[in-house]
Amino acid sequence: MDAFAAALARGTRLPRYLNFFQLLKTGAVFGGIEMLAPLLGYFIGALTRQWVSEWDHWLAFVLLSILGLHMIYEAFHDDEEYETQVVQTTSKKDALMLVMTAFATSIDSLVVGVGLAFLNVNIFIAALLIGLATTTMATLGLHLGRILGDKIGKWAEIAGGVVLIVIGCSVLMEHLHLFS
Repeated sequence: MDAFAAALARGTRLPRYLNFFQLLKTGAVFGGIEMLAPLLGYFIGALTRQWVSEWDHWLAFVLLSILGLHMIYEAFHDDEEYETQVVQTTSKKDALMLVMTAFATSIDSLVVGVGLAFLNVNIFIAALLIGLATTTMATLGLHLGRILGDKIGKWAEIAGGVVLIVIGCSVLMEHLHLFS
């Protein structure tokens, strides 16, 4: 759902002429990273479990907060060049922001992978299902965001930035046991 929220906000900045396959490629970035995270976590397993569980919430909080603040900043500083870009010709900055967003929303899957290392689970099937579900939700989020972008514009992007910050704060608060 955090990948869906991030994709929804990102979709508000995409031009309407993008086709389904261009949106799917961007959704696949979210899904691919979300699929790799539990695999990596699984193979890290017991060796780094304590370190990962001690710091994952701080990393997620910082990354999601920075990305959320960046989205809010971008909502108030429209870049006309962005409107003419398509998914396969985005700038290096946009590609980096996409990968960082996908990574930030998949940190919890890394920790899930560590936990799955101690269960009798086929990690490859689990990771594939996680990746497919995330690809589907992110692609849907991009599409809905693109539709909503015409109607609510910068407010959807601001809301998306706030959602990322709230997700980051909730991850931090949950791990610090401020609420359960």
